[in-house]
Amino acid sequence: MSLTIAPFASANDSTIKSQNALTADNVTQIVDANHQKNHQNDSQKIGTQDSPTVTTIESENAERQPDLSTLIDPITHKSIDNSYPLEVSSLLSLEQAQNVLLQVSPKIAANQAAIASSEFETDALKTIDNPLVFAQVSANAYNLDTDIDLSTLKNGIVNDINNNVDSVIPPIPELPNFGELVGERLPDSYNLKRSGSTTGAGLGVVWPIYTAGRTTALTGASNARTQEAVADSILDKNELYNTLIERYFKAQLAIIAAYLRDDAYDTLQQTDHMAQRLFEEGFISRVDRLEAKSALADAKSESVNANNDARLAMIALQRLLRTEYRIKPSTPLFVSSRPLPDVNYFQDLALTNHPGLQKVAAKRAQAQQLHALSDTGYKPTVMLYGYGQVEKDPSWVAGISASWKLWGGLDKTASLASSNAKVRQADLSEIEVSDNLLLLVEKNWHDVNNAQSRYQALQSNVDLAAEVLRLRRLGLQEGVNTPIEVVQAQTQSLKARTEQAQAANTYVQSLAALMQSCGTPLAFNTYLNAADIQLPTLYEK
Repeated sequence: MSLTIAPFASANDSTIKSQNALTADNVTQIVDANHQKNHQNDSQKIGTQDSPTVTTIESENAERQPDLSTLIDPITHKSIDNSYPLEVSSLLSLEQAQNVLLQVSPKIAANQAAIASSEFETDALKTIDNPLVFAQVSANAYNLDTDIDLSTLKNGIVNDINNNVDSVIPPIPELPNFGELVGERLPDSYNLKRSGSTTGAGLGVVWPIYTAGRTTALTGASNARTQEAVADSILDKNELYNTLIERYFKAQLAIIAAYLRDDAYDTLQQTDHMAQRLFEEGFISRVDRLEAKSALADAKSESVNANNDARLAMIALQRLLRTEYRIKPSTPLFVSSRPLPDVNYFQDLALTNHPGLQKVAAKRAQAQQLHALSDTGYKPTVMLYGYGQVEKDPSWVAGISASWKLWGGLDKTASLASSNAKVRQADLSEIEVSDNLLLLVEKNWHDVNNAQSRYQALQSNVDLAAEVLRLRRLGLQEGVNTPIEVVQAQTQSLKARTEQAQAANTYVQSLAALMQSCGTPLAFNTYLNAADIQLPTLYEK
């Protein structure tokens, strides 16, 4: 790794490999890199003190996968097991940033773990009605030491002997009492002492041959939960794509604003210099001279603030892509002059692709399986069973059993009513989600069209402000205009260009929101590549 701490990716994700080594930027400076060369329209670059080597993002077709290791997250500084390092360029196009995001986002990795967990749960349930074979082994040691009371037994024996003798032998004088003779030989108590050990082993089997569909219902419910986890993962991924576009182009807008402020400051420096000369020659008053100085001071302050805002926007993008250095966006803001397809096209896309509807469908499937599980309460469970001991003369038992729940536990009627209500809830939720999606798509569609028309309308303001500024600067040289008039013209030009850049950002963000509401966030790239209006690219390869 060329970085001290590189971004990381999950072992289950595709590998992103850099073709060239990287150098992390410690401090990014927003400056006009081509200012010393020329002032060609607005396509001058904003660079860094040390430009990084440009790299490209490759897919996982690399011949050799990097070794898995434990890496340190550059943001939280926590260790992440089973990951591999990524070499990420600090100069990224939007598509490259999207690829990196998939690799380094902890939310996406967490969702993948949730999906895997749910799939394994489903796999575990698939064998629940298979025969269960078990072995039992026992080894016991015992020691017995106790006194046994024999008095009751002794009395019973004596009485039985006497009664039996009397009934069989007629009374004979001087015949001995046989009961007493036996009783004298029996003790009143006996101390029992035994010790030893026993061992045993056996094999058993239990096979549920009929479960009334309980196993199928449980497996189906688990599979539906997996589908819900997949839908949640897609929702989160789409939201992350939208967040990336928001931060990426906000950084681009902030960089443009910083450039415009720097450009305005450069222009006012020239105006201030000319105002000083005119003041020395007596063509303008001291008040005009002080106004030019004040405007220059304000322009310098605004330039510093704009550069700080640009750095903050780049840091926000850096945090999302989890790098230790600032990410410089190379994809420009754009606007397409072509009209969007009809809103019905996007609404059909939403009803087909939006993961919110997939989540509702998964909820309905869960409710249906719970209903099927509740319905099994009226049916029996039939099992085969057997157990045999492993010894010279083994004992064994085998049989079949069927059991019904007659009363008690959960109320079967109420359980069925509850599952029916859940199915109805899912059906009604699908209607509500569909209505909300259609409304959201229409709102986003109108937002894109409004931003498009706004950008085009502002072009005339930009042209007018540029022409007025040109004439005011010529007028200042000729002594026709005052420095404050040039400052005002410069302010109007800056305002018009900034508003147009903001309108382009609004168009981009609205288009991203439209694509997300359709459930097709990556379709944004298609509109980006087809756009016929692009703002100046301030970072280039």
